[in-house]
Amino acid sequence: MQKIKIQGGNTLTGTINISGAKNSAVALIPAAILCDETATIFNVPNISDTAALNEILVYLGADVKRDGETMIIDSSKITNKEIPEGISKKLRASYYFMGALLGKYKKVEMYFPGGCSIGERPINLHLKAFEMLGATVKSESNKYIVEADELIGTEIYLDIASVGATINIMLAAAKAKGTTIIDNAAKEPEIVNVATFLNNMGAKITGAGTSEIKIVGVEKLKKCMHEVIPDRIEAGTYIIAGALMGEKLKINNVIPEHVDSLISKLKEMGVKIIEGTDYFIITKSEKLKPTNIKTLVYPGFPTDLQQPITTLLTQCSGTSKVQETIWENRFQNIEYLNKMGSNIKVNGDKATIVGPTKLTGCEVRATDLRAGACLVLAGLAAEGTTTIENVEHILRGYEQIIQKLTNVGAKIELV
Repeated sequence: MQKIKIQGGNTLTGTINISGAKNSAVALIPAAILCDETATIFNVPNISDTAALNEILVYLGADVKRDGETMIIDSSKITNKEIPEGISKKLRASYYFMGALLGKYKKVEMYFPGGCSIGERPINLHLKAFEMLGATVKSESNKYIVEADELIGTEIYLDIASVGATINIMLAAAKAKGTTIIDNAAKEPEIVNVATFLNNMGAKITGAGTSEIKIVGVEKLKKCMHEVIPDRIEAGTYIIAGALMGEKLKINNVIPEHVDSLISKLKEMGVKIIEGTDYFIITKSEKLKPTNIKTLVYPGFPTDLQQPITTLLTQCSGTSKVQETIWENRFQNIEYLNKMGSNIKVNGDKATIVGPTKLTGCEVRATDLRAGACLVLAGLAAEGTTTIENVEHILRGYEQIIQKLTNVGAKIELV
């Protein structure tokens, strides 16, 4: 079993280059199935989630070539067959094969996806949307069979502005007959990135990044090249690392507007930040002010940075409060932060953090991807040695995290 071992207390200085966005790449790779020729995707992060999607493509018969951060996907000889549970459960984003295969072949059979256990994560919004497009949905135990004679464009209102459902509808509707309108669509940058990819192939999608997306179905999608946007959550995690232990730590290859909500909170707390066109330079402040954070859909404060920033809040002078409105099981990291010396109390969807507290290294466990990031940050700031178990969660979402942190002065290793 692999573990991450961190010797805390080391200043971080130098440059960290941000990789392609996990949450974008995991949708773009299945979306490539819709292409009737060859799709080339640049800046794909080398993480276990993208490897798992690659495995599904190969299983279906796609010709996939991977050269560093470039993927060339030829889906012209795919066999549309059942995606077994063994590979679909490796990650949550396997459900994008539902929209892509349904959109291209009008049928998909696969098992319920996997991923981090951060709360109830039903796919009822996705399935309801497929039905509204004209598909029938059958479930057998943990397997879904979704099929249609043809998909017909319609107006779909999402009860929740779900990123996954918004993308899956775009995938299914790209080749449907007529026009599909998504009302209360999610606005995340990753959705814009996927819509641009589809449009580069010849799809007709407008409104991505707003609450109303319009998709006019087309018959064919041609070959294209496309680039994954920088990962705003990875960028945010390392920006927080700079706020904890940085000395002119440069976070490079960032789209600043994608992390606006984080930067405004950090400035409110007194973190020293220099902002460039595509970078931030962060230096640790000796005294941080407490703040209150409420997670919201984009452009609000991202739920994926709630756990990482909680580590920083333990070092603020006073009481901070965090409210998690997206996932009900996203405070699993608190037990381990308290074990390291923090003073955090959880009541329902709210956490109260009293600081500053001295953090001391010990053995902890990553319960999910962002909880793992939180504990890496705590280990960097703690006195002594921190050992993190269940690191496969962390490696799912952070490309070369050990190397990137080592390069800027951290004492961190995979053992």
